[in-house]
Amino acid sequence: MNDAAGASGREFNTFPKLLLRNAEKWGDRPAIREKDLGIWQTWSWTQVLDEVRSFAIGLTDLGFARGDKVAVVGDNRPRLYWTVMAVQSLGGIPVPVYADAVADEVATLLAHAEVRFAVAEDQEQVDKLQQVQDRLNLAHIIYDDPRGLVDYPKDRLSSFEAVQARGREIMARSSGSGEASNAGDDWLAGVAAGSGEDISIILYTSGTTGQSKGVMLSAERCIAAASDTVTFDRLTEEDEAIAYLPLAWVGDHYLNYAQAMVAGFCIACPENTETVMQDLKEIGPSYYFAPPRVFENLLTSVTIRMEDASRLKQVMFGYFLKVAGKWGEKLLNGDPVPLGARALYKIGNALVYAPLKNVLGFSKIRVAYTAGEAIGPDLFSFYRSLGINLKQLYGQTEAFLYVTVQPDGQVRAETVGPAAPNTQVRIAENGEVQFRSPGQFVGYYKEPDKTAETVTADGFVKTGDAGYFDPDGHLKIIDRAKDVGKLDDGTLFAPKYLENKLKFFPNILEAVALGDGKPYAAALINIDLTAVSNWAERNNVAYGSYQELAANPQVYDMIASDIDKMNASLATDPNLAGSQIQRFLILHKELDPDDGELTRTRKVRRNIVADKYEPLLTALFDGSKSAHIDTEVTFEDGRKGRISADLEIRDLPMHPAPATLKEAAE
Repeated sequence: MNDAAGASGREFNTFPKLLLRNAEKWGDRPAIREKDLGIWQTWSWTQVLDEVRSFAIGLTDLGFARGDKVAVVGDNRPRLYWTVMAVQSLGGIPVPVYADAVADEVATLLAHAEVRFAVAEDQEQVDKLQQVQDRLNLAHIIYDDPRGLVDYPKDRLSSFEAVQARGREIMARSSGSGEASNAGDDWLAGVAAGSGEDISIILYTSGTTGQSKGVMLSAERCIAAASDTVTFDRLTEEDEAIAYLPLAWVGDHYLNYAQAMVAGFCIACPENTETVMQDLKEIGPSYYFAPPRVFENLLTSVTIRMEDASRLKQVMFGYFLKVAGKWGEKLLNGDPVPLGARALYKIGNALVYAPLKNVLGFSKIRVAYTAGEAIGPDLFSFYRSLGINLKQLYGQTEAFLYVTVQPDGQVRAETVGPAAPNTQVRIAENGEVQFRSPGQFVGYYKEPDKTAETVTADGFVKTGDAGYFDPDGHLKIIDRAKDVGKLDDGTLFAPKYLENKLKFFPNILEAVALGDGKPYAAALINIDLTAVSNWAERNNVAYGSYQELAANPQVYDMIASDIDKMNASLATDPNLAGSQIQRFLILHKELDPDDGELTRTRKVRRNIVADKYEPLLTALFDGSKSAHIDTEVTFEDGRKGRISADLEIRDLPMHPAPATLKEAAE
């Protein structure tokens, strides 16, 4: 049972207060794990309390003061989570930064947030911070991993261990001095004095629609929102999650920090980003989140592996997947299912579903979520048919994640569910989704004008997304409100909706739909290198690079077939039938965050793409059969270069649209 609002008459309205509660209530239970050098290390709640307290006191000795901001830069590591807790316990504000942000991005963010201290994961992050340290008011950098940093000058640079050692020394000295109070007691008093109205963290938006904004979230609102969803999904201290999402993303702070602190469950940090899937299998979490792309990649890998399996296994796999497709979701939802079908599903579970879930690391999952982008109905149903309780949510940083969420038994692929607990959602006259929620942000840091633009007079937050409610009150998101347009004949044009439908096909990694104010819709396509290269190897198609594979006529044929299937599905919707894709080309390079074409959360920056690929856009609408492009690219080592290509443009036929809604339904 959730008691974040007050056991023993106390009010747990800040995360440091929850930490004290958890150490008292679940002292020896695991709070956090980390895989290091192939071995899982575990810390209990009592041990986490000691780690946080000693670091907080050591940080104070470095000159940290209430209200100071601390940048947290790196991947998911226990010490970085402890940094967030320690800073909050001192009345400071943590500011997580994406680990793959380049030095200039880091400098811009830290300058805007007025950061005075930084805690970095390793040498790579320290080097970035030191590049910009003199341009900022950055008093001290603290690092977790000492490898490569032993000989660095220690001026304004300390190890995490050294700061903790200083904190423990201060506590030991003050407790033995005979004075009425000591450093440990003073720290506890500071925690007790913390207010739920305090700004708990600043999270920067992805910058999809422009410059990133610092979203200020208060402690009590964060805890209220997390408490509602902990109750909603019946999360307890018995659950476990794998913490691999970026620290700077609201999803990590909600799912792996706030909910874990409220419910008391354990989070596990993988060894590195490359070992996440293997670590997932070893941990076997009961609570899991992944964006649709992760689920797509997993299914692609399963499909590829089955192509190498024996004929008997392929037949068995195909047969029982059909059984799961027919009965699996009904069993998961608790719907009536014939006894014979239940028995057949059990056999399938023993032979196929359970072994497959074990290979994926999904054997123990009780609740799983996906969000961020639309997920293909077939993909969504595949996982649910295996007995995995996969659901969707719709959220924003300004809401502290949840705006809508799917209750058990009311899960649909095409919608994102009704309003989350204690959340109000409405559709404005212009079709924009607006909400008012328990975790609602306090405002944008140093940007009151933008806050006023975003929050209505009656307290609702404008999401910028267009959507509508179905007859059962479930929300369906169409597109960004500002991106919804019309073709020149008045046909509704929703580019994000088209792009998501295109990305449901395994051969398509990214898509950019174009057509507002144009006579027809067109698209730029990125192929999925994993899926298409596997096809190429199996069909003896030689290629030397992504560019060469993307230009192959047979690859164009495959993509044309995929788009044609999407067009056929659009043709059944009278509102969107006219927005079928009539022309497309395959880009010679992948859209890349390092080139500014995608945000860190892999959302397309439309304005940048439109400017950068203007010759291609022109060719798509002037009847050209090909187009030349010269593009600047960023290589993996950070060097800049240019690549040129002549790209084929393909035409596609339109599918006839139904004349009436009745005909469409039939």
